[in-house]
Amino acid sequence: MAGEWMKRKIGSLGRVVTGKTPSTADPANFGGHYPFITIPDLDGRVFISRTERTLSEKGAETIRASLLPAGSVMMSCIATVGRCGITTRPSFTNQQINSVVPHDGVDSRLLYYVFTQLGHELESAGGGGSVYTNVSKSRFADIDVVIPKDIAEQRAIAHILGTLDDKIELNRRMSETLEAMARALFKSWFVDFDPVRAKAEGRDPGLAQPLADLFPDSFEDSELGEIPKGWAVGCVGDEFDLTMGQSPPGHTYNEVGDGLPFYQGRTDFGFRFPTRRVYCTAPTRLAKKGDTLISVRAPVGDINMATEDCAIGRGVAAARHKTGSRSYSYQFMRAQADAFDRFEAEGTVFGSIGKKDFHAIACVVPPRGLVAEFERRVAPLDSRIEVTDHESRTLAALRDALLPKLISGELRLPAALRNRAAQAGIKDAERFLKERGL
Repeated sequence: MAGEWMKRKIGSLGRVVTGKTPSTADPANFGGHYPFITIPDLDGRVFISRTERTLSEKGAETIRASLLPAGSVMMSCIATVGRCGITTRPSFTNQQINSVVPHDGVDSRLLYYVFTQLGHELESAGGGGSVYTNVSKSRFADIDVVIPKDIAEQRAIAHILGTLDDKIELNRRMSETLEAMARALFKSWFVDFDPVRAKAEGRDPGLAQPLADLFPDSFEDSELGEIPKGWAVGCVGDEFDLTMGQSPPGHTYNEVGDGLPFYQGRTDFGFRFPTRRVYCTAPTRLAKKGDTLISVRAPVGDINMATEDCAIGRGVAAARHKTGSRSYSYQFMRAQADAFDRFEAEGTVFGSIGKKDFHAIACVVPPRGLVAEFERRVAPLDSRIEVTDHESRTLAALRDALLPKLISGELRLPAALRNRAAQAGIKDAERFLKERGL
């Protein structure tokens, strides 16, 4: 009956499966069409359709008993616990993941959202006294959860939350496509020198004439190898304004929003933009909106872009090309992966790069007019990525506010279904949050 909720053990909701790994001594076990899901693949996506590794038919046969059908709900249960996902086709996981193949009457997506709320229960179920949390299959199966009894109500809740996640995933894919376009153009113009190569070989570079005229038709030797004739070799310090971060006293930090957002490195970095986590009331080094942020300590070379003026700690540097071009700056720093990797590898305990070494990184110097042309073409892509990211963060806030209320039954379906949150645009989503003080 709609509205009735039941308390059940996870093990009663479906068949619980703990993953296995085929012998890694036999390379023939890997590289086939079966997804082999490990904890890094549980990266925030609801549906896990692509994985870093796969299994061959031979490898799958050795662990056939742990095969998961499409619609199985996974949960990481060793070391990094609490990451979830749903299989989209027959798949396998390693032993760090417990999964549930839901019985009839249990909706996979609803169960996924229930799992995302089990952080405390997972920690309690972990093996006491161990170096890392290990939630065994039996402990996992014994965890209590509460779900609606009626499958239609389960699906309705999952639909409301899923609509938000689907839009977030669509935005993520769109941003990845735009990022790939920007990266490909930078590589073509400033790394592979495709227009110059085409002109040197007597081919049409495929560009409008005024733009094609900005590229020379031959190469010359340099200390960095063959570069377009008339271009120069310089260093990062000559081409970019660089600010190395500095960490203020610890008592100036807070998590309540006082002062400027304060970024310290990978912990704060996202796909393209950092996430506000810590603030600082007495910053010592600042980055401006649009600056490229580079992780300069443990690890070296992670890249993000500042969406607002912010404070940066000693693990971060901020860079901007002297023309002010934010898109060129971002793609240039991404293209320095090999240079950054050298400093990461040379670290004794962990990698780092100082101001002097950063300034001294050698680089090809294109004409400023060509940098401006690149900016004109790519800046709209970056702006669209930023808008999409903002929308996704707002939708995620709405989802995260709704999720525990729907899953716990605090917000019952009649009220939830009357609001338009599941189908709302971004303005309606923001209004929904504000009206409820969320």
